[in-house]
Amino acid sequence: MPDTETESVKTESLVGDDPGLQLSELSFLDTEELRTESQNFSNAIETAKNETEMLEKYISRLDPKDLVPLPSVDEGMSSVDFSLARGRRKSKSRGSITDRLHTLTVEQKCEIAQRELDEMKEEVAKLKQHSDVFMHNHKAIMEEAEVRSTEIKKAAAEFERDVAKPALKKKSSVITSEKVMRYIEEKMRARDMLIDKLRLKNVSLKVQKKKLRMQLRQKDEIGEVLHEVDFQQLKIENRQFLERIDERNQDLLHLKLTAGNTLQILTSYKKKLQCATDESNQLDREIALRYDMLQKIEVETQQVEEERAKAEAQNKKLCRQLSDFRVPPVFDYVQDKMENSDLEKSIKAWERKVEIAEMSLKTYRKAWDQMKMASNQSQVFNQVYGV
Repeated sequence: MPDTETESVKTESLVGDDPGLQLSELSFLDTEELRTESQNFSNAIETAKNETEMLEKYISRLDPKDLVPLPSVDEGMSSVDFSLARGRRKSKSRGSITDRLHTLTVEQKCEIAQRELDEMKEEVAKLKQHSDVFMHNHKAIMEEAEVRSTEIKKAAAEFERDVAKPALKKKSSVITSEKVMRYIEEKMRARDMLIDKLRLKNVSLKVQKKKLRMQLRQKDEIGEVLHEVDFQQLKIENRQFLERIDERNQDLLHLKLTAGNTLQILTSYKKKLQCATDESNQLDREIALRYDMLQKIEVETQQVEEERAKAEAQNKKLCRQLSDFRVPPVFDYVQDKMENSDLEKSIKAWERKVEIAEMSLKTYRKAWDQMKMASNQSQVFNQVYGV
């Protein structure tokens, strides 16, 4: 304020009663002195602008009802009275030079500056309070994010420990899917229990808040005056309860999101299970068809074995007849030779048939073994899924 008062005094001295004389005095100054005076003028003008802006802000905060014009202005009047008197003197702007160049006193300037300082302190306090709330909210958001990140990491570690690593060791998709389903169901039950617990806490806090409001309303109705300490204590408790309610709401929202994600995972696993069930039914039908085919192959194999046995018996009989053979007449020899040739051809044909039957038997046995293995796998699959 001392610098401001000095510059204000300089402004008043420069803009005096005889500006023409000052201009004549300035004409005798050199360039450096003129530059200095110009700088002083600029500083004085800037100071006057700041004072004018402060005065306008001060006047804008005044109540219009208090703006009552006064007949005269003296040095001891307040800044409010001066501003009102100045408003009345606007109509007399063409009066005397003294009226037009009237300035505020030091006391009035101090009063205006003090009030502006108080207003600025209030604004700074409000801004600080707002920034504290803003910082508190962001700090709560960061803490919530850290808690969620910790929970996600913990859930991932538990899932890897309980499901992923055992599944990689055993390499069984059936057991893995069952463990995943059981793990998800356990997590869902735990989340549901936590949601119910938080909901009950939220309801109890709301009831407690309602009860406190009723007590406060009853005190107001009775006329009991609360002390400042009690009021501050109630404000602190109310703020704490509001923070708890916000935390519970955030936890509830987080649990709802987790439940939604878990339901999506459960739906996807249900779809996979349905696909596996359909594939199992398709394999059962194929196994039934292969089993019928195997029955037919066994019947055909038995028939071929019977025919082979008959052919071997016939061959042995013919061999015995050849061993007991006596030289017959020429005609009988030729006839027997022809019959022998026919029989040899028949034997070769039967041998080829037997070889073909043996190859078919090997093929059928191989197919039968494969069908048995597939049937055993299907039975194991049905036992696991309870089909």
